[in-house]
Amino acid sequence: MNDKVPPLLKPRSDLGIRTLSSVAMMSVAIMAIWLGGYAFMGLVIAIGLGVLFEFAKLVYGFAYSLLAKILWLLGGAIYVGLACFSLILFSTPVFGMTPAIVLIAAVIGTDIGAYFAGRSIGGPKIAPRISPSKTWSGLLGGMIGAGLMMVIIQAGIYAFRDGEAGDGDVYLAYGWFGLMLTGAALAVVAQMGDFFESWMKRRAGFKDSGRLIPGHGGLFDRTDGLIAVAFAAGIVTLFQTVVAS
Repeated sequence: MNDKVPPLLKPRSDLGIRTLSSVAMMSVAIMAIWLGGYAFMGLVIAIGLGVLFEFAKLVYGFAYSLLAKILWLLGGAIYVGLACFSLILFSTPVFGMTPAIVLIAAVIGTDIGAYFAGRSIGGPKIAPRISPSKTWSGLLGGMIGAGLMMVIIQAGIYAFRDGEAGDGDVYLAYGWFGLMLTGAALAVVAQMGDFFESWMKRRAGFKDSGRLIPGHGGLFDRTDGLIAVAFAAGIVTLFQTVVAS
C-alpha cells in the first residue's frame, strides 16, 4: 500500500498575464500621449466612462437608499469628471501636454517608489483594515519617487527644447526643489485616492472594481491614484482661476 501523499499543486502565477497587460496598457498610453490632441482626449474620455461604470457598480454594492445612491453617483461624476477634464485641459495647445505628462509621471513615480520601499523596508501599516499592504515606508518611498520622477521628466522636456521653457512648463515656476515637494504632495494625494477606492471596494464586498484588465482588475483599480491627483490639480486650477478673475 502506498501511503505517500501526492505533492500539492502550486497555484499558477499570473505574472505573465499581468506583464502582458501592463505592456499593452503602457503602449496605448504612450501612443495616445505621443499623438496628443483627439487621441489623448479620446483615451481619457473612454477610461473616464469605464471608471464611472465601475464606480457606480461599487456604489450599488453598499448604498441601499435611493437618496444615497443619487448622492454617491453625483459625487462620482464630479470626482471622475473633473479629473478627466483636468487631464484634457492640460493636454491642450495652451499647455502643450507637459502638465498632463508630469502629473502622470508623478503617479508612476509614486507607485514605483512605494512598491520598492514597501517591499524592502516594510514596517507599520497605514490603514490595515482598508488596505493591508500599504505601509508608512511605502508612502515615504512614493513621495521620494514622485518628486524625482517629476524632476526627471520636466528636466527631460526642458532639455528637449534646448533649455527654452514652453507655455506648458508651469511647474518650472516652483523651482526644482519646489517641484520635488510638489511631487511628494501629489504622492500623498495619490495614496489617498488608492485608499478611497479600497474603502469603497471593502464596503461593497469586492476584491477588484472590475475584470476588464487581465491580472490587474478594473480601470478604477489602475487609475485610482491618477484620478485623485488630476482631481486635486483641477481644484487648484479652478481656485487659481477664480482668484485671478
